[in-house]
Amino acid sequence: MRIEDYALIGDMQSAALVARDGSIDWLCLPRFDSPACFAALLGSERNGHWWLGPSGRRPADRRRYRPETLILESEWDTPTGTVRVIDFMPPRDRNPDVVRIVEGVSGTVEVSTQLRVRFDYGRIVPWVRRTDGHLQAVGGPDSVWLHSPVPLKGGDYAHRATFTVQEGDRLPFVFTWHPSHEPMPKQIHCENQLAETEAMWAEWVSRCTYQGPYRDAVVRSLITLKALTYAPTGGIVAAPTTSIPEDLGGVRNWDYRFCWLRDATMTLDALIGAGYLDEAADWRAWLLRAIAGRPQDLQIMYGVAGERRLPELLLDWLDGYEDSRPVRIGNEAVKQLQLDVYGEVMNCLYVARARGLSADERAWSIQRKLLDYVESHWDEPDEGLWEVRGPRRHFVHSKMMCWAALDRGVKYVESFGRSGPVDKWRTLRDVVHAEICEKGYDPARNTFTQSYGSSELDAALLMMPVVGFLPPDDPRIVGTVAAIEKELMSDGFVLRYPMAADNDVDGLPGGEGAFLACSFWLVEVMAMQGRRQEAEELFERLLSLRNDLGLLAEEYDPRYGRLVGNFPQAFSHVPLIHAARALSQPWSAAAARVRASGRPR
Repeated sequence: MRIEDYALIGDMQSAALVARDGSIDWLCLPRFDSPACFAALLGSERNGHWWLGPSGRRPADRRRYRPETLILESEWDTPTGTVRVIDFMPPRDRNPDVVRIVEGVSGTVEVSTQLRVRFDYGRIVPWVRRTDGHLQAVGGPDSVWLHSPVPLKGGDYAHRATFTVQEGDRLPFVFTWHPSHEPMPKQIHCENQLAETEAMWAEWVSRCTYQGPYRDAVVRSLITLKALTYAPTGGIVAAPTTSIPEDLGGVRNWDYRFCWLRDATMTLDALIGAGYLDEAADWRAWLLRAIAGRPQDLQIMYGVAGERRLPELLLDWLDGYEDSRPVRIGNEAVKQLQLDVYGEVMNCLYVARARGLSADERAWSIQRKLLDYVESHWDEPDEGLWEVRGPRRHFVHSKMMCWAALDRGVKYVESFGRSGPVDKWRTLRDVVHAEICEKGYDPARNTFTQSYGSSELDAALLMMPVVGFLPPDDPRIVGTVAAIEKELMSDGFVLRYPMAADNDVDGLPGGEGAFLACSFWLVEVMAMQGRRQEAEELFERLLSLRNDLGLLAEEYDPRYGRLVGNFPQAFSHVPLIHAARALSQPWSAAAARVRASGRPR
C-alpha cells in the first residue's frame, strides 16, 4: 500500500495505520514509541499485520471517518452484497483496545481475516494459546488477546477465519494489549465503547472556534493533532510512525514518535488558535517536567513522558518501506543544538498566556532561565530546524528565533507585569536583529540567505513576517519571498533548501520531496501580503494532496506524484490550519503590521 492508502485510528496514547484493503499494518503498544506488534508497514506481513475484509482481499470501494471523529468506516461492494468494517480505538481506561466491527449492510458477504502478531517490531513470534474461546499471544513482556464470536484457526504462524455476514449482522473483534505478567484484562462492550468514542470526539470538536471557509479541512487536521497527543502527560508526538522515507529507496528515514519542542509548540499554537486551552495547559505542565533542570540541558525533543535518552538503533531484520533502509528507532538528533526551539517555546507560552491560559510562577521562572541561555549562546552556530547532519552553521532562522525569544520575553513583562531584566532583553533583541539584517541578508540579490555568508536560500525564511521579525511588505521580505518562489519551487511546491550535489548542508546522500509545511508557509505569507488569489490557488492545490480521509504525510514528491515521509505528520497539518486562518481574514497592510508585531491574532 502507498502511504496515501492508510487511515489513522488512535486513543491519544498510541495509534494504528489501517490500509485501504482492511489490513492494520502498523501498531505500537502501549505507547506511540513502544515496539510495534504489527510492523508490516516496514517489512512484510511476516512482520505482523491484521487483515479483515471480504474474501479475495481488495481495496475498499469507499471509506470515511464518521463526521468529526476518528472512527473509520470502510465499505466493500461484492456481487452478493455490501459489508462495512468499523475501526476505532476507544479512549482507554487501563489497557489499549483496537475494536473492529464487521457489519452486514446488504445481502450476504463472505468475510475473511488473518492475524499475525509479531512483537518487537516484527522480530518475536509469540506463543499463542486459546483460553475460554479467546486467543492469547505472549512474548516476553507483551501479551495480547483477541476476543470475538468468530473462532480463528492457527497455521503457518498465523490465525485465520472465514465467515459470512448478512444484512444487519454486527460481529465484533477486540484486540487488547496488557503486560504479560498481569491477568487477562476485563473485556469491553464494543457497542457502548463505539457510542462513547463518537460522543467524545463530537464534544471535543464542538469546542472548535474556527468557522472559516475551510472548516472541514481545519477540523480534520485538529482531530489528527489531538490524536497525536499523549493524554497521560500532555506530550505531543510529531508522527505515529518511524522510517517512512523522505526519499523512496533512500536513507532519509527517521523516527518521529517523539515530542519535538518545535513541533509541539507549533501544534499548540494551532490548537490554541482554535480555542483549545486545555491542551495548552497540559502541554505546559509536560514541558515544565521535561525541561526541569539546567537550561543548558534543554533538548530539542523528549519521549512522551519526558524521557531524555532516545538512542538511535537500526532494525536490520526489516526491509524498510519500499526497500528504504535503514529502519531506525530512536533519534540521534536529540543531541543536536537547535537554537530556534527557545524562540518556539517562548512564543507558544506567550500566545497561550495572551489567549487566557492562567499564570504560572514556575513557568515564568523557567522562561527566564531559557532567556539567560539565549543571552549567552545566540551567537553560536547550530544544526538548525532541519536537523542537518552536516557542519553547524549560523542559520538565519535560528538567529531569528533567538530574536523572537527575547521579543516574547519583553512582551511578557510588558503585557503581564512579570519581573525581569527587560531593558537588557530589549537591547540584545535589537543587537540580534541588526546582526541578522547585516550578515544574513544579500543586498545584491535582495534576499535573506540560509546562513551567514551563504548564497543559498531556505524556506524557513518565510517565517520572518509570521513571527514578526519584519513586516510582510518590507522590501527585504518581498525580495526574499520572490527569490524563494524563483529558486526553491519544484512543480509549484516549495523545497526546504537546494539539494544540489555541491551543497553539503544536510550531510546526507539522495534527494527528497517538497516539505509540505514550506508551501503552507508561503500561502500564509502570500495572504499577509495581500496576494489572496495566488494564496488561495496554492492552498487548494495543497489540499488536493491530502488522501481521501484528509491526511497528509511530511512531504510530497513531485517526481513520483506521491506523499512521502512519516504519516500523518503534525508538521504538515499545523501550517494547514495557520494558512486556513490567514485566508479567513481580510488582510491589509495595517493588519499585517499588527501580526508582525508578534501579537496573537
